[in-house]
Parts: sequence; structure tokens; C-alpha cells
Amino acid sequence: MAASHMLFCFWVLLLFMNNAAGETRHYKFNVLMELFALLLEGDRVIVKVVNHIANNVTIHWHGVRQLTTGWSDGPSYITQCPIQANQSYIYNFTITGQRGTLWWHAHISWLRVSIYGPIIILPKRNESYPFAKPDKEVTIMLGEWFNSDPEAIISQALQTGAGPNVSDAYTINGYPGPLYNCSSKDTYTLKVKPGKTYLLRLINAALNDELFFSIANHTVTVVEGDAVYTKPFVTDKLLITPGQTTNVLLKTKPEFPNATFLMAARPYFTGQGTIDNSTTVGILEYEHPSHHNHQSSKNLTIIQPVLPPINATGFAVNFTGKFRSLGNAKYPANVPKTVDKKFFFTVGLGTNPCPKNTTCQGPNNSSKFAASVNNVSFQFPTIAILQAYYFGQNGVYTTDFPTQPLIPFNYTGTAPNNTNVMNGTRAVVLPFNTSVELVMQDTSILGAESHPLHLHGYNFFIVGQGLGNYDPNKDPLKFNLVDPMERNTASVPAGGWVAIRFFADNPGAWFMHCHLDVHTSWGLRMAWIVLDGPGPNQKLQPPPSDLPQC
Repeated sequence: MAASHMLFCFWVLLLFMNNAAGETRHYKFNVLMELFALLLEGDRVIVKVVNHIANNVTIHWHGVRQLTTGWSDGPSYITQCPIQANQSYIYNFTITGQRGTLWWHAHISWLRVSIYGPIIILPKRNESYPFAKPDKEVTIMLGEWFNSDPEAIISQALQTGAGPNVSDAYTINGYPGPLYNCSSKDTYTLKVKPGKTYLLRLINAALNDELFFSIANHTVTVVEGDAVYTKPFVTDKLLITPGQTTNVLLKTKPEFPNATFLMAARPYFTGQGTIDNSTTVGILEYEHPSHHNHQSSKNLTIIQPVLPPINATGFAVNFTGKFRSLGNAKYPANVPKTVDKKFFFTVGLGTNPCPKNTTCQGPNNSSKFAASVNNVSFQFPTIAILQAYYFGQNGVYTTDFPTQPLIPFNYTGTAPNNTNVMNGTRAVVLPFNTSVELVMQDTSILGAESHPLHLHGYNFFIVGQGLGNYDPNKDPLKFNLVDPMERNTASVPAGGWVAIRFFADNPGAWFMHCHLDVHTSWGLRMAWIVLDGPGPNQKLQPPPSDLPQC
């Protein structure tokens, strides 16, 4: 397999939550075309990112709440201008009330395809997991591989209006596996011992694909999603959307099984475009007992997993519905029981007209692909929204984002004749601590499709989901307000809807977008602005002196 033209940087961020005030630890990330492995410890994290590449770059600490420290959140042109070549920026934030698996990645254009790594937040000292302590912990990152430069791919797609070229492979911890040409030696192997329990920290870092994952002839117990503990449930197949993390317990077989087991990942896809319909494979290999006169592992039986069909929406909805918060005294589900503001957002694809005297390669070869929320395709400003908000700069964004579709229609039925979207830089403004209910409805304008939505700066509770059009009279009666799952990324089902609730208790400007980067590039994104609260710890901190300038 040809070498990727993109850089690959892989660091581990390991954070220990202490009972006493955490230490401040300083780190330096040099963004280079090399491999790095760094271990970070401490409650408060200070990371100096130095950009040594030609591309502008930012780093987003995906899932970290960033309480009052929105300047360190990282999405370009939302909370900061990009770090330009040979420039640097210091990210300074504290992990508060979070433990588990998160991750970090570049947050500009398509650079996150190769600039990413895990964040592992261990429990406080003298505290344990709400499940039996595993014998070993392993991080598994699912990624996506391009033989060509992804920046050139998306640049060409935005210019022509066509769908971008798809990836050439998926990866497990950076390795494509033996099912791709010329990559049989590039296979990730997880060696395990019989009769042990392994905590697998699974992260989907793929650019544009939700992924099924399974280990042949093994079941796992799901115990966490997006750094929130769950009521355990057993499964032999997982679905992880881009941006999500899922922790599972793998209990190995009691004796050496005389077999090698494959673990595989491949896409879940419901759209009408092209897809990288390939499978990445790793190996689960049992270590031979020291007293066992074993044969070569090459002669062992290889067992392959069975994954759901590529368009298995039924499995997807059923699987995501199994997640429940612990909802106990120690780990409560503080879901808003009453709601101050309700929003209804349609999400999906649409079109922009082809500019005059040009040829486009989008739908009907006469338009460009676009994507929108409530028919607004978000346009990035030329300076960061948070900066404009803090300093009172006018003309950067407007606060008239529609709270519901301007023209209601049969969202999952026959598409309207006019598929064009509006373009603008619009935001929703919320008073501090507003309780919010947001229903996000998929549309079938250019085909029903699943959309994993990520909300920066917040966790939210998934109180309901379903297929078809959301019914505001019947569906709320079935909302789960007892132990709903708390996440930072959740999929709007293909041809369906999802309802979330959260308290707007973190002041700043917060990005919400589809974590399929092609959809984000087309405009499926928007911003929330949350005002300061009255208390001293409820106000956005001042910007740092080294805040990058556009």
C-alpha cells in the first residue's frame, strides 16, 4: 500500500484525577511528520502546540467540557483562529468531573484524518471503576487511510461540487490489516492470556464513516461511552460513530483455544453516494502457556467475525438504544426534567446552485453538494466567533438561527422540489443555565442518512430516538428521564430523529456539527453562544495573550 501523503501523529494523553488539587503539568506538542508517544499526568493540562507543518492547524480535546476555558476548545474559526506555520499556541484547561476515554484531534479542514490520539482519564486516587478491575487496559483506535492527500481531495470536491473521493482503507491502531493489497505485514495484533479480563478503550477516529466492530467468537461487556459509565450490557457486535468512544470488558477464554481470532471493523452507511466498503482486520492472539508444546501460530485455525450488513439501520437503532447511564447516587443522571427552551432542527444534505458560467459535478451535474441545519449551511467567519463575541465585534455572525424549520414538510417522505440551502453564519444565544431540549430530525432530501452530531463544551442526555418523522404529541411521552445515556456525540438515525437535553451551564461559543467531516465541510454545522452566569466561576475566562490571530 502506498504511503499516505498526510502526516500521522499519535500521542497518548493520560490524566490522573487526584483527590487533592491536581498538579499543573506542562507539555509541548510539535506538529511534525513523525510519530510521537507522550504521557501526560495531572488535573490541569497545559499543552504548547508548535506548528512545524505548512498547513494551519488547531487541536480539539474532544469531549473535554472546557468549563469556562472555551479558548482551549480548538475548533478553527469558532473558538480560535488557526495556528499558522511556525507559530504556537498554549492550550490550558482543567479536567473537572470527568473520567474515562476521550480523544484529541486536529480541528481544521480534514487534518484530523492523521493528527489524533487518545485521552485517558483515570479515576480519582483511591477510587475504583464501577466494575471489576481488569487485568490489563488496551487502547484501540479505528482510523481511515488515504493514499492521496486528503486536503487536496476535499479542496477539489468543494471546487467541483461533487462528492469527494473516498478513503483507501480503514485502520486499527494505524494498521490496515491483511485484507488490503500490500499490507499483510501491517496488521495490529493484540496478545492476550487465557482467563483474563481486558478493558478495551475503543475510539472511532475515522474521518467519514461510522464503523461496526467485532471480535470473532467473543462477546464483550459495554461499560462506558464517551467517558460516562453505563449500565453494563453484553454484545458481540458494536457500532461506534466518528467521535465516539466505547469502553468494553473482554473476558478471554479460560484455556488456550488452539485458534486465532480476527477483530474487524467496516462501515455502516445508508447514503446514496460512494463509500469505502472495505474491512480492516486485526488479530486477537492467545499467548501459549509456557508448559505447552505448541504448534506454530501460523497453523492455528483463523476464525473471522460476522459483522452486520453495511446498511443495518435496525441494528444501529437497537444498539444505541441499549446505552443507559448508571443513574445512581454516585453517578447520577442529572437530566433536565423541565425545559426552558425547545428546538427542532432538521439535518441533512441539500444543494447550492452552480455559479454562473461554471460547470459543477454535484446533483444532476448542475449544482454543488451542500449540507445544512434547518436549511442553513453554516459559513465560517474570517475571525473566531468566540473572539467576536467576547470583544463585541459586530458583523461576524448573527443571532437569528432558526429554532425550527422555516417551511415544515414531510421530512422523511418525498423530497421537495427545491433542494437549495441558505448560507450564513448564524448562532443561537442562550442565557446561562438554560435547560434545553433539542430534537434533531434527519431529512431525505438527497437520501436519508445517519448523521453523528457532536456538541462541543457539553455532555447531553439522549432522552429519545425513533424512525420516521418526530411526533411532538406522542413521542415525548416515551422519553427516558430516569437513566438516559449521557454522551458528547450521538447519531441522528437514518430516516429518523433523536432528542437530547442539557443544561447550558458553560459560557462561551460552542460548535455543533456532523462528525462525518465531508458533511461538516458542506455546512452541516452551527454554533451556540452561552452567556455568562452571575457567579465568579460561571463566566468565560479572558482570552490568553498568545491567542492566534487570523
